[in-house]
Order: sequence, then structure tokens, then C-alpha cells
Amino acid sequence: MAAPQRQAHAEQARRMSQPLLHQHGREIQSFGALRQFPLGLSHNARLLSCERLNQILSDSQILYAHYKKHHWLMRGPTFYQLHLLLDKHAGEQLKLIDLIAERIQTLGGVAVGDPRHVAEITRVPRPPNGCEEVPAMLSRLLEAHELILIDAHDAARRTADTGDDGTNDLIISDVIRTNEMQAWFLAEHLVDTPLVRV
Repeated sequence: MAAPQRQAHAEQARRMSQPLLHQHGREIQSFGALRQFPLGLSHNARLLSCERLNQILSDSQILYAHYKKHHWLMRGPTFYQLHLLLDKHAGEQLKLIDLIAERIQTLGGVAVGDPRHVAEITRVPRPPNGCEEVPAMLSRLLEAHELILIDAHDAARRTADTGDDGTNDLIISDVIRTNEMQAWFLAEHLVDTPLVRV
């Protein structure tokens, strides 16, 4: 290969290895719209499931964020146990968030992901920017769990009625069971029992 060809070949290779930065494109699927997949489910069944799952998804993302915040801000005599418990629960919520988002995508929908969009959709109340007392933090988490569970029970019934067994199974087996277990663990920390008997 002649020197000019080698030089041209090297320049082309260099250009090909350079990332194409600052790209922009048009939106190819709007939030709330569905793509058609051969799933044996009607458009209306998939639309309902995506709407309900996106509500649970946005509330779960806020609950995850609350868990991380309260994990960082935990204090007092049970600091170590609660610090670890809240981090464990956050990890379980993160796994759940991924399952819910993937189900929405499987149904042909668009999973809510941008934190600003999540904040517009969620029904979980915003906590103060600062640090609350420990019982208040735990109560805040419990209230978010209950909000999600009320919605999940209704969504499970509605998705069963439309024949969306996959979404119904996800809601019952993962969303409801995970949130119920976590709520139980938190509630037991709010029982007014002295740490030491005298």
C-alpha cells in the first residue's frame, strides 16, 4: 500500500473511532402511545396496563429515592439496623422498578424515567428538604407503601379483567408482595417498646 493510501486509510480509521457527539433526534414514540407487538392482548388492555404500571412506577421511583434519603439521614440508637434495612429495601425497590419498566416496554409502551416527569406523575407527597425525626421518616415510607399497595390491588383487579395475566402476575407476585413485606418490617420499628427494660 502506497504512503498516501496508508495515510488516507489511517485518517478514515481515526474518524470512524471518534464518537459522534451532540446528536439530536426527533421523538419516535410519545409517552402514552403504544407500539403493536404480537402479544395476544387488545390495544385497550395494553393501554390500561401501561397507564397503571406507569403510575406504580413513578410512585416506586419516589419511594426508592425516599429510602435512599432516609438511609443517609438515619440516626439514633437503632441507626445501624435501620441504616442497613433502608438500604436493603431501596435495593429491592430498584429491582422492582426495573421489572415494572420492562413490563411497560414489553407491552409496547414508554416507561416513565426522567425524574422531572416522575415528579409530575407521582402521588407520593414530597418530604421536607431537611431531616425529620426517625419515626416521621419511617411513617413517611409506610404511607408511600400504602399508597402504592392501594393502587396495586386495584390495578391487579383491572388487569385481570382485561386478560393481561403477565401484568397481573407482576403486580401480585412482585409489587404487592415486596411492598407488603417492606411495610411490615417498617411498621415493627414503630412499635412503642422500650429498648431496655429496667
